[in-house]
Amino acid sequence: MMNNTWLIRNAELVNEGRLWHADVRIRNGRIETIAGVLQARPGEQEYDAAGQWLLPGMIDDQVHFREPGMTHKADIASESRACLAGGITSFMEMPNTRPPAVTYDALENKYLRAAETSRVNYAFYFGATNDNLDLIRHLDPHSTPGIKVFMGASTGNMLVDNPATLEGIFRDAPIPLITHCEDTPLIEANLIAARKRFGAAIPVEQHPIIRSREACLKSSQLAVDLARRHGTRLHILHISTTDELQLFTAGPIDGKQITAETCIHFLHFSDADYARLGNQIKCNPAIKTAADRDALIQAVAEQRIDVLATDHAPHLAAEKEQPYEQAPSGLPLAQFALQAAMELVFDKKITLQRLVEVVSHAPAKLFAVAERGFIREGYFADLVIIDPSRPYTVNTQQILSKCAWSPFEGSRFRSSITATFVNGQLGWDGEVIDDATRGQRLRYKR
Repeated sequence: MMNNTWLIRNAELVNEGRLWHADVRIRNGRIETIAGVLQARPGEQEYDAAGQWLLPGMIDDQVHFREPGMTHKADIASESRACLAGGITSFMEMPNTRPPAVTYDALENKYLRAAETSRVNYAFYFGATNDNLDLIRHLDPHSTPGIKVFMGASTGNMLVDNPATLEGIFRDAPIPLITHCEDTPLIEANLIAARKRFGAAIPVEQHPIIRSREACLKSSQLAVDLARRHGTRLHILHISTTDELQLFTAGPIDGKQITAETCIHFLHFSDADYARLGNQIKCNPAIKTAADRDALIQAVAEQRIDVLATDHAPHLAAEKEQPYEQAPSGLPLAQFALQAAMELVFDKKITLQRLVEVVSHAPAKLFAVAERGFIREGYFADLVIIDPSRPYTVNTQQILSKCAWSPFEGSRFRSSITATFVNGQLGWDGEVIDDATRGQRLRYKR
C-alpha cells in the first residue's frame, strides 16, 4: 500500500446530511484528519478537489459477479474494476454462482478468490435453499452480510418455495434476511398466456406483464407478513412497483425492522425503453411504467425506500440477442450507476445528501459494516470525488465490465467520477485504473 498517504484539498464534503468545505488527510489507509485547512507534510501526495464533491464510497448491496462458474461473462477482477471507476468501494455479491454459496465451504471459497483479485472491498451473501436450514441456524454472523432468500423463480434451484422452510428461515435467521420477491405461480401462468398469444416470438415488451406487479406484491407481502410474525430483520431487494411501497414506512433507517431497496435502472428506465433497448434491459423483477419510476424516486426522497443499489448482472451481448425466452435477465450497471443517480440530484428530485444516505450510509447501517460508509476520522478512506461540472458521455471503449456493453451507451451524464480511493489507495484517477489496488473483506459490528 505505497500510495495511500494523501492530502485531499479544497473539497466540498457531503456526509451525514451536511455539505461543507474541508481538507482530508489519509494515512495508513484511514482518514486521519478532517479540517478546514490542513498543511501538507513532507512527501505527502496532494489531490486538489476544488469545485468537486467528496463523498463516502458507494456500498453496493446487490451485485452478481458470476465467479465461480460463469466467468466467461464476468469475474470478480473485471467487475470490481468497473466498480472502482464507478465510485463503488464495497460490494455485496449474490450466492447464485456455480456452485452456489449455500455451504460454508462454498462461501469461504468466494472470499479466497476475492482476496486475490478484487480491486474494491467485498462481501458475499449466504444462500438459502429448501434443505440448508440447519446451516442457516448455525451461521457465523461475521461470515456474511446476510442470508439471501429467492422467493421467486429468478435462479432455478435456489428458489425457496417450501412453506415450512420459509417459516423456519424467517424464525431462526441470526442475521438480516435479504429477499428477491416475485410469485412463481403467477409468473408461470402469465408466461403460458403469453405463449398462447405470441407463440415462440414473445416481444420483450411483455416482460413486465409476465413478471407482473401482482407477482411482486404477492411475494413481498408474504415476506413482510413472515417478518412481522417472527420479528425478522428483513431487507427486500429491487422494489419495482408503486404497489409495494405501501408495505414500507417512511423515515430514517435507524430502528427499522423491515427495509427496502430499489435499483438505479428502476429510477432511470421505464417500459417505454423496451422498444429501444430490447433484451438489454430485461431483468427480474421487470422494469415497469413511468408512473412506477416516478413513485420509486419519490419513495427514495421521502425515506420509504432506504437503499439504492445496482443489481449489476452481466451477460454477453450474444446472450442478450437471443429471442425473449432464451435471453437471460440482468444488465451491467456498476460503472455508471452513481453518475446516473446523480442525474436525479441535478433534476432536483432528490438531494445530494439523500443520495449519499441511500448509497453509503444506509447500507453501512443496515448490515452493521464496521468503519466504512461515512467520512469520519479513524474510518477507512473509501472515498469518491465527483466533478459536478464535467459532463461525461458513455461509449463502448470506456466499458470495463467483461461483457463489454452497457444500457447507458450514448448517455450523457452531467458529472464525472474523477477519483476513487479504496482503503486510502487511489484506485481510479478519472482516466486509469491502478490494478495494484486491493479491497478488503468487510467486517461487521455484530
